[in-house]
Amino acid sequence: MCTRYIPPEVAEIERFWGLPRGYQPDLWPREMFPRAPGPFIRRRRDATGYERELVVGRWGLIPERSETSTPRKKDGKLLNTENARGEEVHWKDSYKGPWALGQRCIIPAATFDEPNWETGKNVWWRFRRADGAPWGLAGLWNLWPDPETGELHESYTMLTLNANAHPLMSRMHRPVVDPVTKVPLPLDKQDKRSVIPLEAADFDQWLEGTVQQVKALMRLVQVDVFDAAAVEPTQPPAPELL
Repeated sequence: MCTRYIPPEVAEIERFWGLPRGYQPDLWPREMFPRAPGPFIRRRRDATGYERELVVGRWGLIPERSETSTPRKKDGKLLNTENARGEEVHWKDSYKGPWALGQRCIIPAATFDEPNWETGKNVWWRFRRADGAPWGLAGLWNLWPDPETGELHESYTMLTLNANAHPLMSRMHRPVVDPVTKVPLPLDKQDKRSVIPLEAADFDQWLEGTVQQVKALMRLVQVDVFDAAAVEPTQPPAPELL
């Protein structure tokens, strides 16, 4: 699961994705953590034809049936919706509505970070595209109306896939251990996850294609697409974002 990334500057997003120049400042933090406002690109809601638009919304999708803008589980813990398993979006309550409505989006990222535990402790790795282009990561968006105030809240989630068989992404994340022996389980018993990078040629199909067409785009990419290495520790997220 990805829980931090760095978006491009707004001018770079507009240039790379062919969006109208808005001359607006960045409305998101330099480094993104869950529940912070971030940029995403979707099919323009009010267009008669096909157009793209840049939207700012909360990273962490607000489910359509949520009673508050900060949904929680039955035990009171926060419901983490910044990532959604791509294998589950067609049936899981939090995501099946946006999925059925074709509310797919592209999340622009200059880099994203993943934890590597091969040394026995967390070492953050940073992932760039080897060709220098920004990432366009597959996501879903939702528009949630506050039942008390009527205020509309934009939000989005980043889709992931099982990456047990991927030579690079399978090395990320803390391994699941046997509860008795405390030894990591074999890789086929893990659930390593990876974001879903989209290629530029597939952006339009992801935003406007049929379910069958977009399912074909939900795949992992080859190792040579990545430029990945360990990075120096950064400051932890602000307390209000935890």
